[in-house]
Formats: sequence, structure tokens, C-alpha cells
Amino acid sequence: MSFTVLIPARLASTRLPDKPLADIAGIPMVVRVAQRALLSGAARVVVATDSPRVAEVCAAFQLTSVMTQTDHPSGSDRLAEACDLLQLRDDEVVVNVQGDEPMIDPALINAVAGLLTERPDCAMATAAHPVTSLADLHNPNVVKVVLDARSTALYFSRAPIPAARDAGGLAWWGAASNLPPPLRHVGIYAYRVGFLRQFPKLPQAPLEQLEALEQLRALWHGHHIAVHITADAPGPGVDTAEDLERVRRLFV
Repeated sequence: MSFTVLIPARLASTRLPDKPLADIAGIPMVVRVAQRALLSGAARVVVATDSPRVAEVCAAFQLTSVMTQTDHPSGSDRLAEACDLLQLRDDEVVVNVQGDEPMIDPALINAVAGLLTERPDCAMATAAHPVTSLADLHNPNVVKVVLDARSTALYFSRAPIPAARDAGGLAWWGAASNLPPPLRHVGIYAYRVGFLRQFPKLPQAPLEQLEALEQLRALWHGHHIAVHITADAPGPGVDTAEDLERVRRLFV
């Protein structure tokens, strides 16, 4: 299995300005992410950025980066340009590791990349873990996914899915149940490069616009997404200043 990790990193975060450069125990966050990714089986790890400041930081830590355009409407557009800059073949696999995941598990990166190589019927692979909290099940910021018998995604939603007709909350699932637990989607993606080049050109899907979930575009247009189920939740990501302080405490 050979794959490339791409880490999109842009400075224009509205909730946490200059987020990729946020200091975590003396090291910028984007560097922390790349260092974790380098512990995976990736053939190479590349930061895709639109900022000379991020590129300079990467160079200082002997990390590879590519400069992408500043006006990309989405992360997938930035990744597609990075694939072109790196001259990757359509049959190669890339894993998108978000630049605000300094606690990313290298084993999870390997698992998602490996799953896609095992599923030629799928254009993408991602991950999920069991929901154990009723609050998470009903939290619209916690994205849920339901799968078919082969662990291929049927639907992603901010709503509590699957919904039990005859039992509320999580009462329908337990140790004695033969039903699978509800699953929380983890935002890591493996792509075949040919599909990644095509994906930004696909028309937005109505369901994608309704749920504000880009992965629904792939399902809407008939592409399959394989899902790796991990037992545990991933390490905390960084979206806000409070998240950043929480992660900083883990590195003390």
C-alpha cells in the first residue's frame, strides 16, 4: 500500500485566526499534524497551503509543502490542485488529514488508506466510531453516518440517525442488542486521485446544501464511500480558542 497524506492549511479561519501557526508546546499546530502523519505508513506527507508564512514554517521543520491558489471555494479544490502540483497519477491514493488535528492517530490514517485500496468499488474512504452519548446523538455538530452490510455509507446527517420508531434515545441499542450502534463520522478522507480531480467539478447536491456536508455530493452523484469503524473517538481537534487550550494542556 502506497499513499500520500495531504494537509490543507489556510490562515483565513474566522473562529481562530492564523490557526495553522498556533503554538502548541513550542511547535506550530500544522507541524504537529504533519509530525503525526509522518508516523503513518505514508510515502510522503505534504502541506497544501495558500500562505507563504505556513510554507516558511514547514521549511524550517524540514516538511514538504506546496503553494496553492488563495481563492479555492473548498478544501477539496485545494487538494485537487495539490495533486496536480505533485503530478500524482489518477490511480494513486491520497489521505486528507485536516490541519487542525494535532492528535491524529497514525494508525487511523493507515486504516483509511488501506480500506480504500481494498475497495475498488469505492471512490473514497472515511472513518466513524460508536456514539455512546445521547447528547452527541442529538447534537447537530456531531455528524452521524449509517452504513450498509459492507460498511459502505448510505447517508450522512446532522440529525440523529438511525431513528428508532419504537424506542427513544439510545434505548434501542445495548449489550444485548444485535443491532449496530449509531456511528459518529470522523472527518478524515482517503481519495483516489482521479476522483479527487473530478469531485470539485461535480454540481453541488441539494442534500449537501441542506445538511452542509460536502461528502453528500459524492453519494448524490452515485459514488461510494467505504467507512472504517474504529472503537474509540479520535483525539480532540481545534476549532476554537477553547479547543486550543484543551490540546495545549495535553502536551504539557
